[in-house]
Amino acid sequence: MADEVRERAGVQVLMCDPDGPPVATEQDALDLIGAVFLGAQVVAVPAARLDGRFFSLGTRFAGEVMQKFVNYRLRLAVVGDISRHLAQSPALRALVRESNAGDHVWFVADLEELDDRLRAVA
Repeated sequence: MADEVRERAGVQVLMCDPDGPPVATEQDALDLIGAVFLGAQVVAVPAARLDGRFFSLGTRFAGEVMQKFVNYRLRLAVVGDISRHLAQSPALRALVRESNAGDHVWFVADLEELDDRLRAVA
């Protein structure tokens, strides 16, 4: 499957293919943002597509990517199991907790949890 816009819980979401190219640079994030202009309000990126630097906060890559989405007023949903990364970083656990309390960036375990989040803000 290619990245495609689909309706989930009444919201247009760019569903990123788990086998698609990795998000390893700011330009990769901007490419996803550009694809959203097809009508999506949320970008759902499988956690496996994110470069490992995303989960290592000292690299600042996560902050740069997340800020791009906030600047363009788009939601970013990181979908998948990131427990391995969370176990290694108290700072990442804090970031995930703060992000999930807000409206712009969410870390969700699966698409069902994403749908629940979307329904809650709709």
